[in-house]
Amino acid sequence: MFKKLVSVISSFAIGLVCFTGCSNQDSSSNSGIQDSSEKLDKITIAEVAHSVFYAPQYVAISKGFFEEEGIDVELLNTQGADKTMSALVSGEADIGLMGPEASIYVYNQGSEDYAVNFAQLTQRDGSFLVSREKNDNFNYDDLKGSEILGGRKGGVPLMTLEYVLKQHGLNIGENDPSADINVRTDVQFSAMAGAFAAGEADYTTAFEPTATQLEKDGSGYVVASIGGDSGDIPYTAYSATKSYLEKNPELIQRFTNALYKAQQWCQTASDEEVAKAMQPFFEDNDLDDLIIVAQKYREIDAWCSEPVLEEESLNNLMTVMESAGELSERPPYDKIVNTDFAQQAIDNNK
Repeated sequence: MFKKLVSVISSFAIGLVCFTGCSNQDSSSNSGIQDSSEKLDKITIAEVAHSVFYAPQYVAISKGFFEEEGIDVELLNTQGADKTMSALVSGEADIGLMGPEASIYVYNQGSEDYAVNFAQLTQRDGSFLVSREKNDNFNYDDLKGSEILGGRKGGVPLMTLEYVLKQHGLNIGENDPSADINVRTDVQFSAMAGAFAAGEADYTTAFEPTATQLEKDGSGYVVASIGGDSGDIPYTAYSATKSYLEKNPELIQRFTNALYKAQQWCQTASDEEVAKAMQPFFEDNDLDDLIIVAQKYREIDAWCSEPVLEEESLNNLMTVMESAGELSERPPYDKIVNTDFAQQAIDNNK
Protein backbone atom coordinates (compact mmCIF):
# COMPACT_ATOMS: atom_id res chain seq x y z
CA MET A 1 0.00 0.00 0.00
CA PHE A 2 1.38 3.40 -0.99
CA LYS A 3 0.83 4.96 2.43
CA LYS A 4 3.16 2.50 4.12
CA LEU A 5 6.37 4.01 2.83
CA VAL A 6 9.60 2.08 3.02
CA SER A 7 12.17 4.05 4.98
CA VAL A 8 15.33 2.93 3.20
CA ILE A 9 16.28 1.82 -0.29
CA SER A 10 19.57 -0.01 -0.40
CA SER A 11 20.15 0.49 -4.10
CA PHE A 12 18.58 2.39 -6.95
CA ALA A 13 20.00 0.22 -9.69
CA ILE A 14 16.55 -1.17 -10.42
CA GLY A 15 15.18 2.33 -10.76
CA LEU A 16 17.41 3.35 -13.61
CA VAL A 17 15.09 1.85 -16.19
CA CYS A 18 13.61 4.76 -18.11
CA PHE A 19 9.91 5.59 -17.93
CA THR A 20 9.33 6.04 -21.65
CA GLY A 21 11.59 5.91 -24.67
CA CYS A 22 14.80 7.19 -23.13
CA SER A 23 18.23 5.94 -23.97
CA ASN A 24 20.37 3.95 -21.58
CA GLN A 25 21.71 6.97 -19.73
CA ASP A 26 24.09 6.98 -16.87
CA SER A 27 22.82 8.96 -13.92
CA SER A 28 25.08 11.89 -14.75
CA SER A 29 22.85 14.35 -16.52
CA ASN A 30 24.88 17.30 -17.65
CA SER A 31 24.02 16.26 -21.21
CA GLY A 32 27.20 17.45 -22.80
CA ILE A 33 27.58 20.64 -20.78
CA GLN A 34 31.21 21.06 -19.84
CA ASP A 35 32.16 21.44 -16.20
CA SER A 36 33.26 24.95 -15.42
CA SER A 37 36.59 25.56 -13.75
CA GLU A 38 34.65 26.50 -10.68
CA LYS A 39 33.54 23.58 -8.53
CA LEU A 40 29.83 22.87 -8.83
CA ASP A 41 27.61 21.77 -5.97
CA LYS A 42 26.15 18.36 -6.71
CA ILE A 43 22.44 17.78 -6.18
CA THR A 44 20.83 14.38 -6.64
CA ILE A 45 17.22 14.44 -7.82
CA ALA A 46 15.12 11.32 -7.41
CA GLU A 47 12.54 11.60 -10.18
CA VAL A 48 9.35 9.59 -9.91
CA ALA A 49 9.69 8.70 -13.59
CA HIS A 50 11.87 9.66 -16.53
CA SER A 51 9.29 11.37 -18.69
CA VAL A 52 9.04 14.11 -21.30
CA PHE A 53 6.20 15.40 -19.12
CA TYR A 54 8.96 16.98 -17.03
CA ALA A 55 10.46 18.89 -19.97
CA PRO A 56 11.34 22.07 -18.00
CA GLN A 57 13.63 20.01 -15.75
CA TYR A 58 15.61 18.67 -18.70
CA VAL A 59 15.65 22.13 -20.25
CA ALA A 60 17.18 23.50 -17.04
CA ILE A 61 20.00 20.97 -17.42
CA SER A 62 20.62 21.07 -21.18
CA LYS A 63 20.39 24.87 -21.45
CA GLY A 64 22.86 25.27 -18.60
CA PHE A 65 20.55 27.01 -16.13
CA PHE A 66 21.60 24.75 -13.25
CA GLU A 67 25.24 25.20 -14.16
CA GLU A 68 24.78 28.97 -14.17
CA GLU A 69 23.65 28.62 -10.56
CA GLY A 70 26.71 26.54 -9.69
CA ILE A 71 24.85 23.22 -9.58
CA ASP A 72 25.65 19.82 -11.07
CA VAL A 73 22.51 17.67 -11.27
CA GLU A 74 22.42 13.89 -11.03
CA LEU A 75 19.15 12.09 -11.79
CA LEU A 76 17.88 8.86 -10.25
CA ASN A 77 14.80 7.36 -11.86
CA THR A 78 12.98 5.59 -9.03
CA GLN A 79 9.84 4.38 -10.85
CA GLY A 80 7.32 5.35 -8.20
CA ALA A 81 6.45 8.08 -5.71
CA ASP A 82 6.87 5.69 -2.79
CA LYS A 83 10.44 4.90 -3.88
CA THR A 84 11.14 8.58 -4.53
CA MET A 85 10.04 9.46 -1.02
CA SER A 86 12.12 6.61 0.36
CA ALA A 87 15.17 8.00 -1.44
CA LEU A 88 14.51 11.39 0.11
CA VAL A 89 14.05 10.32 3.71
CA SER A 90 16.95 7.84 3.56
CA GLY A 91 19.37 10.44 2.18
CA GLU A 92 19.88 8.64 -1.16
CA ALA A 93 18.63 11.83 -2.84
CA ASP A 94 18.67 15.50 -1.89
CA ILE A 95 15.52 16.49 -3.76
CA GLY A 96 12.52 14.47 -4.87
CA LEU A 97 10.38 15.12 -7.95
CA MET A 98 6.99 13.53 -7.35
CA GLY A 99 3.36 14.27 -6.67
CA PRO A 100 2.72 16.30 -3.49
CA GLU A 101 0.40 13.53 -2.32
CA ALA A 102 3.53 11.70 -1.12
CA SER A 103 4.39 14.53 1.27
CA ILE A 104 0.79 14.56 2.49
CA TYR A 105 0.94 10.86 3.34
CA VAL A 106 4.26 11.23 5.16
CA TYR A 107 3.11 14.24 7.17
CA ASN A 108 -0.11 12.49 8.19
CA GLN A 109 1.92 9.51 9.40
CA GLY A 110 3.47 11.81 11.99
CA SER A 111 6.98 11.86 10.57
CA GLU A 112 9.15 14.44 12.32
CA ASP A 113 11.44 15.12 9.35
CA TYR A 114 8.67 15.25 6.76
CA ALA A 115 8.99 16.36 3.14
CA VAL A 116 8.28 19.98 2.22
CA ASN A 117 7.29 21.02 -1.31
CA PHE A 118 9.22 24.10 -2.41
CA ALA A 119 8.71 24.31 -6.18
CA GLN A 120 5.95 23.14 -8.50
CA LEU A 121 6.80 21.76 -11.96
CA THR A 122 3.55 20.62 -13.59
CA GLN A 123 -0.03 21.78 -13.04
CA ARG A 124 -2.06 19.23 -14.98
CA ASP A 125 -2.27 15.47 -15.22
CA GLY A 126 -0.03 14.49 -18.11
CA SER A 127 -1.81 11.32 -19.15
CA PHE A 128 -4.07 10.69 -22.12
CA LEU A 129 -6.91 8.21 -22.45
CA VAL A 130 -6.10 5.68 -25.18
CA SER A 131 -8.80 3.59 -26.82
CA ARG A 132 -8.36 0.35 -28.70
CA GLU A 133 -10.77 1.66 -31.32
CA LYS A 134 -10.58 4.97 -33.17
CA ASN A 135 -13.29 7.37 -31.98
CA ASP A 136 -13.25 10.93 -33.33
CA ASN A 137 -16.42 11.81 -31.40
CA PHE A 138 -15.50 10.37 -28.02
CA ASN A 139 -17.85 10.90 -25.10
CA TYR A 140 -17.19 9.61 -21.60
CA ASP A 141 -20.47 7.69 -21.77
CA ASP A 142 -18.73 5.55 -24.40
CA LEU A 143 -16.76 4.01 -21.55
CA LYS A 144 -19.77 2.24 -20.06
CA GLY A 145 -19.27 -1.50 -20.00
CA SER A 146 -15.55 -1.20 -20.69
CA GLU A 147 -12.34 -2.07 -18.85
CA ILE A 148 -9.56 0.46 -18.25
CA LEU A 149 -6.00 -0.02 -17.06
CA GLY A 150 -5.86 2.70 -14.40
CA GLY A 151 -2.54 2.37 -12.58
CA ARG A 152 -1.43 1.88 -8.99
CA LYS A 153 -3.93 2.36 -6.19
CA GLY A 154 -3.10 5.48 -4.18
CA GLY A 155 -1.20 7.08 -7.07
CA VAL A 156 -2.28 10.39 -8.56
CA PRO A 157 -2.69 9.04 -12.13
CA LEU A 158 -5.36 6.62 -10.93
CA MET A 159 -6.97 9.10 -8.56
CA THR A 160 -7.20 11.78 -11.23
CA LEU A 161 -8.64 9.34 -13.76
CA GLU A 162 -11.28 8.21 -11.27
CA TYR A 163 -12.06 11.83 -10.39
CA VAL A 164 -12.68 12.68 -14.05
CA LEU A 165 -14.85 9.60 -14.54
CA LYS A 166 -16.93 10.47 -11.50
CA GLN A 167 -17.29 14.07 -12.69
CA HIS A 168 -18.87 12.65 -15.83
CA GLY A 169 -21.41 10.71 -13.79
CA LEU A 170 -19.86 7.27 -14.19
CA ASN A 171 -19.99 4.59 -11.52
CA ILE A 172 -16.56 3.01 -11.27
CA GLY A 173 -15.19 -0.05 -9.55
CA GLU A 174 -12.78 -2.93 -9.83
CA ASN A 175 -14.31 -6.33 -10.52
CA ASP A 176 -17.67 -4.85 -9.51
CA PRO A 177 -20.53 -6.08 -11.76
CA SER A 178 -22.68 -3.09 -10.73
CA ALA A 179 -20.10 -0.52 -11.90
CA ASP A 180 -20.30 1.23 -15.26
CA ILE A 181 -16.56 0.76 -15.77
CA ASN A 182 -14.05 -1.76 -14.49
CA VAL A 183 -10.94 0.26 -13.54
CA ARG A 184 -8.06 -2.18 -13.08
CA THR A 185 -5.22 -1.52 -10.63
CA ASP A 186 -3.44 -4.86 -11.01
CA VAL A 187 -0.99 -3.73 -13.71
CA GLN A 188 2.01 -1.59 -12.74
CA PHE A 189 1.92 1.88 -14.21
CA SER A 190 5.17 1.38 -16.14
CA ALA A 191 3.80 -1.85 -17.68
CA MET A 192 0.38 -0.56 -18.70
CA ALA A 193 1.24 0.42 -22.28
CA GLY A 194 2.81 -2.95 -22.99
CA ALA A 195 -0.11 -4.79 -21.44
CA PHE A 196 -2.57 -2.73 -23.47
CA ALA A 197 -0.65 -3.32 -26.71
CA ALA A 198 -0.71 -7.05 -25.89
CA GLY A 199 -4.51 -7.01 -25.72
CA GLU A 200 -5.31 -6.19 -22.10
CA ALA A 201 -8.41 -4.04 -21.49
CA ASP A 202 -10.37 -1.70 -23.77
CA TYR A 203 -8.66 1.51 -22.66
CA THR A 204 -5.53 2.62 -20.88
CA THR A 205 -4.01 5.88 -19.77
CA ALA A 206 -0.56 6.79 -21.06
CA PHE A 207 1.84 9.69 -20.75
CA GLU A 208 3.74 11.03 -23.72
CA PRO A 209 5.56 9.94 -25.76
CA THR A 210 3.99 6.54 -25.03
CA ALA A 211 0.52 7.66 -26.15
CA THR A 212 1.89 8.90 -29.48
CA GLN A 213 3.90 5.71 -29.90
CA LEU A 214 0.80 3.57 -29.36
CA GLU A 215 -0.90 5.52 -32.13
CA LYS A 216 2.10 5.15 -34.46
CA ASP A 217 2.14 1.40 -33.82
CA GLY A 218 -1.58 1.12 -34.50
CA SER A 219 -2.13 -0.26 -31.00
CA GLY A 220 -4.46 2.49 -29.83
CA TYR A 221 -5.91 5.93 -30.36
CA VAL A 222 -5.86 8.95 -28.06
CA VAL A 223 -9.46 10.01 -27.37
CA ALA A 224 -9.14 12.39 -24.40
CA SER A 225 -6.71 14.29 -22.20
CA ILE A 226 -7.13 13.45 -18.53
CA GLY A 227 -5.28 16.62 -17.56
CA GLY A 228 -7.38 18.72 -19.88
CA ASP A 229 -10.56 17.38 -18.28
CA SER A 230 -9.42 17.35 -14.63
CA GLY A 231 -8.39 20.99 -14.31
CA ASP A 232 -5.43 22.42 -12.44
CA ILE A 233 -3.80 20.30 -9.75
CA PRO A 234 -0.17 20.32 -8.56
CA TYR A 235 0.70 17.09 -10.32
CA THR A 236 4.45 17.11 -9.69
CA ALA A 237 6.61 19.24 -7.42
CA TYR A 238 10.09 19.30 -5.96
CA SER A 239 10.41 18.53 -2.29
CA ALA A 240 13.13 18.06 0.27
CA THR A 241 13.08 16.99 3.89
CA LYS A 242 12.47 19.69 6.45
CA SER A 243 16.00 19.24 7.82
CA TYR A 244 17.61 19.50 4.36
CA LEU A 245 15.80 22.77 3.65
CA GLU A 246 16.89 24.18 6.98
CA LYS A 247 20.54 23.21 6.39
CA ASN A 248 20.77 24.19 2.71
CA PRO A 249 18.57 27.24 2.04
CA GLU A 250 21.09 28.94 -0.27
CA LEU A 251 21.51 25.81 -2.39
CA ILE A 252 17.74 25.28 -2.62
CA GLN A 253 17.37 28.90 -3.67
CA ARG A 254 19.87 28.48 -6.49
CA PHE A 255 18.12 25.29 -7.57
CA THR A 256 14.77 27.08 -7.69
CA ASN A 257 16.31 30.01 -9.57
CA ALA A 258 17.48 27.62 -12.31
CA LEU A 259 14.11 25.91 -12.49
CA TYR A 260 12.29 29.22 -12.86
CA LYS A 261 14.62 30.24 -15.70
CA ALA A 262 13.74 27.00 -17.49
CA GLN A 263 10.02 27.47 -16.89
CA GLN A 264 10.18 30.96 -18.35
CA TRP A 265 12.26 29.74 -21.29
CA CYS A 266 9.67 27.05 -22.08
CA GLN A 267 6.91 29.66 -22.14
CA THR A 268 8.48 31.54 -25.04
CA ALA A 269 10.35 28.76 -26.85
CA SER A 270 8.82 26.98 -29.82
CA ASP A 271 7.74 23.35 -29.63
CA GLU A 272 10.77 22.44 -31.74
CA GLU A 273 13.13 24.32 -29.43
CA VAL A 274 11.70 22.55 -26.37
CA ALA A 275 11.97 19.20 -28.16
CA LYS A 276 15.61 19.81 -29.11
CA ALA A 277 16.47 20.87 -25.56
CA MET A 278 15.14 17.66 -24.04
CA GLN A 279 16.16 15.28 -26.82
CA PRO A 280 19.56 14.44 -25.22
CA PHE A 281 17.57 12.71 -22.48
CA PHE A 282 15.31 10.83 -24.92
CA GLU A 283 17.65 9.81 -27.71
CA ASP A 284 15.48 6.86 -28.75
CA ASN A 285 12.63 9.22 -29.64
CA ASP A 286 12.47 11.01 -32.98
CA LEU A 287 12.64 14.79 -32.86
CA ASP A 288 9.31 14.96 -34.71
CA ASP A 289 7.66 12.88 -31.99
CA LEU A 290 9.10 15.11 -29.27
CA ILE A 291 7.79 18.17 -31.09
CA ILE A 292 4.30 16.60 -31.08
CA VAL A 293 4.66 15.84 -27.38
CA ALA A 294 5.70 19.40 -26.58
CA GLN A 295 2.72 20.68 -28.54
CA LYS A 296 0.29 18.39 -26.72
CA TYR A 297 1.52 19.35 -23.27
CA ARG A 298 1.53 23.02 -24.17
CA GLU A 299 -2.07 22.73 -25.42
CA ILE A 300 -3.29 21.53 -22.02
CA ASP A 301 -1.06 24.03 -20.17
CA ALA A 302 0.71 21.20 -18.35
CA TRP A 303 3.89 23.06 -17.41
CA CYS A 304 3.94 25.71 -14.71
CA SER A 305 5.19 29.12 -15.77
CA GLU A 306 6.49 29.73 -12.24
CA PRO A 307 7.34 27.46 -9.31
CA VAL A 308 4.90 28.74 -6.64
CA LEU A 309 2.61 26.00 -5.33
CA GLU A 310 -0.57 27.85 -4.40
CA GLU A 311 -2.85 26.77 -1.56
CA GLU A 312 -5.89 26.58 -3.83
CA SER A 313 -4.03 24.24 -6.13
CA LEU A 314 -3.04 21.94 -3.26
CA ASN A 315 -6.65 21.95 -2.06
CA ASN A 316 -7.72 20.76 -5.52
CA LEU A 317 -5.34 17.83 -5.23
CA MET A 318 -6.64 16.94 -1.78
CA THR A 319 -10.20 17.03 -3.11
CA VAL A 320 -9.17 14.46 -5.72
CA MET A 321 -7.55 12.34 -3.00
CA GLU A 322 -10.64 12.52 -0.83
CA SER A 323 -12.81 11.53 -3.77
CA ALA A 324 -10.63 8.44 -4.16
CA GLY A 325 -10.94 7.59 -0.46
CA GLU A 326 -7.18 8.07 0.05
CA LEU A 327 -7.23 11.05 2.42
CA SER A 328 -8.91 11.29 5.81
CA GLU A 329 -7.25 14.47 7.09
CA ARG A 330 -5.86 17.53 5.30
CA PRO A 331 -2.45 18.67 6.57
CA PRO A 332 -1.79 22.41 7.04
CA TYR A 333 -0.66 24.04 3.82
CA ASP A 334 2.14 25.97 5.51
CA LYS A 335 3.62 22.77 6.94
CA ILE A 336 4.12 20.85 3.71
CA VAL A 337 4.61 23.82 1.34
CA ASN A 338 7.27 26.53 1.44
CA THR A 339 6.84 29.21 -1.25
CA ASP A 340 9.71 31.44 -0.07
CA PHE A 341 12.26 30.01 -2.52
CA ALA A 342 9.86 30.13 -5.46
CA GLN A 343 8.82 33.68 -4.75
CA GLN A 344 12.43 34.79 -4.33
CA ALA A 345 13.32 33.17 -7.68
CA ILE A 346 10.59 35.20 -9.35
CA ASP A 347 11.70 38.40 -7.63
CA ASN A 348 15.31 37.75 -8.65
CA ASN A 349 14.34 37.68 -12.33
CA LYS A 350 12.08 40.75 -12.48
